[in-house]
Amino acid sequence: MSTPRPPDATAADVGDAVVALRARAPGVLPRVAVVLGSGWGGVTDHMAGAIRIPYADLPGFPQASVEGHAGELWLGRLGAVDVAVMGGRKHGYETGTVDGMKVPLRCLHALGCEVLVQTNAAGSLNADMGPGSLMLVSDHINLPQRSPLVGECGSERFVGMADAYDRALRLGARRVATRLGVHLHEGVYLWCFGPQFETPAEIRAFKLLGADAVGMSTVPETLIARHAGMRVLALSLITNMAAGLSDEPLSHALTLSAAKAASERAGGLLAAVIRSIPLGGAPDAGPS
Repeated sequence: MSTPRPPDATAADVGDAVVALRARAPGVLPRVAVVLGSGWGGVTDHMAGAIRIPYADLPGFPQASVEGHAGELWLGRLGAVDVAVMGGRKHGYETGTVDGMKVPLRCLHALGCEVLVQTNAAGSLNADMGPGSLMLVSDHINLPQRSPLVGECGSERFVGMADAYDRALRLGARRVATRLGVHLHEGVYLWCFGPQFETPAEIRAFKLLGADAVGMSTVPETLIARHAGMRVLALSLITNMAAGLSDEPLSHALTLSAAKAASERAGGLLAAVIRSIPLGGAPDAGPS
């Protein structure tokens, strides 16, 4: 297992990333950060005035290594909301560590983001929630019990997770879905480390634990965001039934195909949900 990087190194990387972003997009002060999983990229079609910046140009941002993750940051507006949309994330299974999104999310928080909207592709454990369904995450199960906060100092590292996915944001998302006529399921997301898919026996065990969907992301980012004081909303696009619940063999190609088929509908809902998010007063310019 890799030794956690000292907090001062992370802080330096965040500072460098903030400087690089301000140089590329002067005066941009996003209020909502968005992390796009497979199938959710259609939201960028709804953005106005978008500036696209490759992750490779931003210190500490992850290099995309998973098909379906674009590896670029979009800065623009959705309605009246200034947003920073991350086209892809770093997964724990890519490196063995779970802090790959720490610098990007802390950078966006430093720029003024007070809300993190997460999206992912997931497998369903619920027969009533088939491929193509959309699920609002009400809670999560951190099955690996891994945390990107290992190595942090101070009492703030002991983050309360009783309301990890903000109740008011979830209520707002349900209202938007109802208005649009979109059936939005709600349930518990279980994080597996991956990259292998789960066995049927594991899925049976996860159902006993209370999981409704399973995937390989999202939970580490939620922990980082909650540690920073950001409110979190998360949505899952169901791409397949979990192992043992369908005769269809699981593969990443299947995930991408199902995600592509639902992308327009998922992106439209996501854009509408973000436009409806109530925000506080005008942000300051963040740390200089």
